[in-house]
Amino acid sequence: MEQEAQPNNLPIIQIGTDGGYLPSPVVLRELTLAPGERADVVIDFSRMAVGARILLMNGAKAPYPNGTPPDPRTTAQVMQFRVVPLTTPDTSVIPAVLNTIPTLTPDSPKRTLTLVELMGPGGPLAMYLDGKRWDAAASEMPHVGSTEVWEIVNLTADTHPIHLHLVQFQLLNRQRFQVNKYLKAYMMQNPKLPTDAPANPPIDPYLQGKPMPPAPNERGWKDTIQAHPGEVTRIVVRFAPIDASQSTPGVNLYPFDPAAEPGYVWHCHILEHEDNEMMRPLKIQP
Repeated sequence: MEQEAQPNNLPIIQIGTDGGYLPSPVVLRELTLAPGERADVVIDFSRMAVGARILLMNGAKAPYPNGTPPDPRTTAQVMQFRVVPLTTPDTSVIPAVLNTIPTLTPDSPKRTLTLVELMGPGGPLAMYLDGKRWDAAASEMPHVGSTEVWEIVNLTADTHPIHLHLVQFQLLNRQRFQVNKYLKAYMMQNPKLPTDAPANPPIDPYLQGKPMPPAPNERGWKDTIQAHPGEVTRIVVRFAPIDASQSTPGVNLYPFDPAAEPGYVWHCHILEHEDNEMMRPLKIQP
């Protein structure tokens, strides 16, 4: 948030994520949102003079994080706020505590899933989730009521916003890994992409450093998560409503049958990626 000739002078107070309130407000100087992500924010204009004009600026490179920055004269300018006199007193207060986020306990095997590109002479030809085309047989088929950890291994050079339909999930952590070494092992086991039956090498021997916990503004329910290049992004997914106090595999707590056809999907939320094979079925089992 920038005032004319005075950059970065308005904090952003984030209170919510894709799936609801955060545990407590988080004060930010900037907010990174990927396509498909949402944030509930509060901006305090009370110390700004009447008539002030404040710009919401986009500074993210595309592709993110190592692409071309937006033009500050055009595409970087997202929105302008104009401060006007109050018509009624503003007595609103942001509570110190907003929400209680439960800790989820996995009860099903962990899934390790890759994000991978098929390269051609001029660059990427297609993007794949776990090396598979969209129309390959469904492989992500969790039981209703189950809780799973998904390890998303990003073998590409870009950040991908990974979105799951039906559910909200929680970010566990992110961890660096040896991309080139893992990719070499991956391609030895999967020499031709796409494939209907990928063989993913175990990721543990290639991990680097300690897992990085979620940032304070990522510690809520989410349905879209940024999977950064060179990192394993771990999420814990419960296939039940977020207001359920607990769940049991095979017990449906939804007010509808999530196992009914045509089912759901999970995908990258960058439009040209999801339209170029980076989408897969998500079939819920009873």
